[in-house]
Amino acid sequence: MVWALNAVGLPGVDIHWRVTRGRRDETIATSYLSGTPPYKLHVGCGLNILPGWLNSDYYPANKDLLHVDAEKSFPFPDGTFDFIFSEHMIEHIPYPSAHHMLLECFRVLKPGGTIRISTPDLNFLIALYGEKSNLQLSYIKWSQEKFVPWAPEATDTFVINNFVRDWGHCFVYDEKTLRSAMQNAGFDPVVRCQINESVFPELRGLENENRMPPGFLRLETLTMEGTKKTST
Repeated sequence: MVWALNAVGLPGVDIHWRVTRGRRDETIATSYLSGTPPYKLHVGCGLNILPGWLNSDYYPANKDLLHVDAEKSFPFPDGTFDFIFSEHMIEHIPYPSAHHMLLECFRVLKPGGTIRISTPDLNFLIALYGEKSNLQLSYIKWSQEKFVPWAPEATDTFVINNFVRDWGHCFVYDEKTLRSAMQNAGFDPVVRCQINESVFPELRGLENENRMPPGFLRLETLTMEGTKKTST
């Protein structure tokens, strides 16, 4: 396996640490890819460690996780993986970087492989400003109390303003924009899915709904799957 040490180095640290981290990452990746397929890459795993996946993050939470910078070239050969999953990560990098990330995902997927992207839905934010369901009202109250306690009242305006600026969000997608980005990277077909549901068993039950009160992640989330066509 070709491993690019320069793709796993973190800025601002000494070369010895980068090389040590690179060797550890090479061991993690090589060990995983020496197992039985399907091979599944989890990009931006955070604390949601998925069994049977090669879990990666820019800031790995422990020594058993792979460091991958989604804004740079992935340190894998072409056609390595059968599936790729990324949940609530792509919105944390600028749109041009996200385009590069999707191109890299396309490259490292096998023909016939599928990517699943979950990200906040711009339409969810717009809907918060209109007539609200009980779930939306509960979401606004929870979000204001948890993330904008300085707000004088729990209203849609404060929650929406915070959402587009907090947590390092760079770009909030709607369905047409994410679909276009995935298609421009080469994926076809691109389909919208319900959270934790997929025609592929390997892509079911992946989103981490337990990190929020019931129904809130489902309310927030846009999920799309794209497949890399097999050669004809």
